[in-house]
Amino acid sequence: MVERTPILNFFTHVILFLGFVAAMTPLALVAIAASHNMTDVNQVPMSLIPGTDFWVNMKTAWTTANLGPKLLNSLIFASGVAVGKVILSALTAFSLVYFRFPGRNLIFWMVFVTLMLPLEVRAVPTYAVVANALSPYQAILDVTGISWLIEKITGIQVSLNLGLLNSYPGLILPLVATATGTFLYRQFFLTVPDELTEAARMDGAGSLRFFIDILMPLSRTNMAALGTIMFLWAWNQYLWPLLVTTDPSHATAVTELKQLIPNIGGLPEWHIAMAGTLIVMLPPLLIVALMQRWFVRGLISTEK
Repeated sequence: MVERTPILNFFTHVILFLGFVAAMTPLALVAIAASHNMTDVNQVPMSLIPGTDFWVNMKTAWTTANLGPKLLNSLIFASGVAVGKVILSALTAFSLVYFRFPGRNLIFWMVFVTLMLPLEVRAVPTYAVVANALSPYQAILDVTGISWLIEKITGIQVSLNLGLLNSYPGLILPLVATATGTFLYRQFFLTVPDELTEAARMDGAGSLRFFIDILMPLSRTNMAALGTIMFLWAWNQYLWPLLVTTDPSHATAVTELKQLIPNIGGLPEWHIAMAGTLIVMLPPLLIVALMQRWFVRGLISTEK
């Protein structure tokens, strides 16, 4: 039991305040820089008194980087990844916990080991698959000689090609697998009483109905917490959208911030860049504010 004393409470609040200051200082500096003009933002040191050009800079950043469509692309991309990760990880954990089959523990550890393989490590092979999603099947046909046999018999050369570059499926599908989500759901499903499973079976509920009608409502706070984390993770992705979206119409807001920074030799308009950064930061901040209650409950709730 933690003892509560005035001195301990004081130091606790001091630590919380210092953490709040450390977290909010960069955001405050971005907002202040976004309110200055070109002359004031390039002063050393920059004035910490807000300027008067905030809305002008926001409008300039919005139009220069064409952030309207790019924010929509980011919203579709981040939402698709978050929903896909929640659904896929829940189904994977459900199969690993409630189905008895040989090698299920090995499969779980193989999935868990992928935590050590970040996106940057597997970017090249993943890009190759997205560039032609049917290339693995083409390789199987070539190795087994089936494509050669078909060409000899029919004269038709088998060439499977399905490119997903510059498309929402190409952005979303390679990122929906998550070892973290599978682990979290597996640990939660292991805490569900066996009596609940037996009661559902006695009532005639099949596996899918048990999953949808019982497990999913029980894990809604976990879904909210995992979905929030994965939405923020996908929203802040830079490398993957930059690789697969050569067409500006499918670019995300984070990657398009580079339009606000001039090429070599140009004069950096940091006030415009900071305004664009602030715009791109607002949607995830809003999501966190709206989902805060569910997010915290999903992390600390022990109700079953």
